[in-house]
Amino acid sequence: MPPFLANFTAYMNAGYQKILKSIRDKNFAPIYLIDGEENFYIEKLSDHFENNILSDAERDFNLTILYGKDAHWSDVVNACKRFPMFAERQVVILKDAGQLKGGEDDKKGLNSLLDYIEKPSPTTVFVVEHPFKKADAKTRFVKRVKDKGVHFTSDKVKEDRIPEWIEGFGQEIGFSIGRQEAEILGSFLGNDLKKISNEIEKIRINVPNEKHLTTELIHKYIGISKDYNVFEFPAALTGTDKERLYRMLSYFIANSKAAPLPLITGSFYTHFNRMYVAHFVRGKSDKEAASAMGMSPYFVKNIMASLARWPLHRIERCLLLLARYNTMAVGIKSTAGDREILKEMVGQMMEE
Repeated sequence: MPPFLANFTAYMNAGYQKILKSIRDKNFAPIYLIDGEENFYIEKLSDHFENNILSDAERDFNLTILYGKDAHWSDVVNACKRFPMFAERQVVILKDAGQLKGGEDDKKGLNSLLDYIEKPSPTTVFVVEHPFKKADAKTRFVKRVKDKGVHFTSDKVKEDRIPEWIEGFGQEIGFSIGRQEAEILGSFLGNDLKKISNEIEKIRINVPNEKHLTTELIHKYIGISKDYNVFEFPAALTGTDKERLYRMLSYFIANSKAAPLPLITGSFYTHFNRMYVAHFVRGKSDKEAASAMGMSPYFVKNIMASLARWPLHRIERCLLLLARYNTMAVGIKSTAGDREILKEMVGQMMEE
């Protein structure tokens, strides 16, 4: 994994991993506030709090789950102050905490819990779930939680960082996912982490002995068409199957909403940049070449095979063309539509 990816993944998951470690080590904070727009990590943490602190027998008496829309603040406080039964501790989880009914005017909502937060029970693990949005950081409740317990915010991952997240997720679950496959999944599934993880797990269930995600597995089990996939488009251009190229070009011209033009030019740039690097790593092992090109070793042979038809000067010309057409794609120095730009760009790159 490249350093920038490792750093990004570590930064994004640091708080999450820290909480998981505290659960494994049985080193609990008295209160956890988990909030944010991305519900993926909130749900996963909630599952850990529900199932990995108490034993099956202990949960019957010591796990209390309350919902903000139904509970009054006093119900929550009373639950937290109870003593555990036949166990060292109890777990109280307040779900949908943003809807909690509050007390007097100056202690509405979560601020109604301030007195308890000031003196939490040492035998209670209190978890406050605030999904789909951040809790107001200006409130006294949030400020006191940061002093007394743990505050974890699960932010939405920006779409341009989704491929990195997918690669990191694959590493976490022991399923190797290359950049090209991550880009295909990100392009097709968007930035819904739960949806992405579910689709990846679906593939793993169908091929339990497979350790590497391939485009073939994506096409077979997720249903992303290989014939009309934006990340297959550049390979069709530099390949030998011209009928496939014309079919894909016709599709993207007729269906401009299938992939934005900047996404297409970005896909072409990645492909030609890899071909450029490939000229300088000829003779290296597939693993070394793949590392230099930033791709899976599984696709190195296809890139190398195309170099005879695509000498270095031709690739350099295509990279210069892409810089120009990418500028045109965002409306700079051009009033042409995406269809016309795409048709002209592909025609220019096909010239030898």
